[in-house]
Amino acid sequence: MNKFLVSNLFSLIFNLTLLFILLIGIQNNHDKKSVDFYLINTVELPVGFIAGSSFVFGSFYGNLLFLILKRNKK
Repeated sequence: MNKFLVSNLFSLIFNLTLLFILLIGIQNNHDKKSVDFYLINTVELPVGFIAGSSFVFGSFYGNLLFLILKRNKK
């Protein structure tokens, strides 16, 4: 259990660092798009932020899923 928490904490810190760097780097981007859900449109966000945040959150949830599945095998 301790290894599980340490690994998730490392993943969380790493992904939050990537998100922080993304937020700093995206400030001068002027190309904006909105994301369309079924009936709802989001506010206009920079394209790089949409792609980067998808990568960061996917990386975190992928690592979390991998660790949960690895833990259940044992």
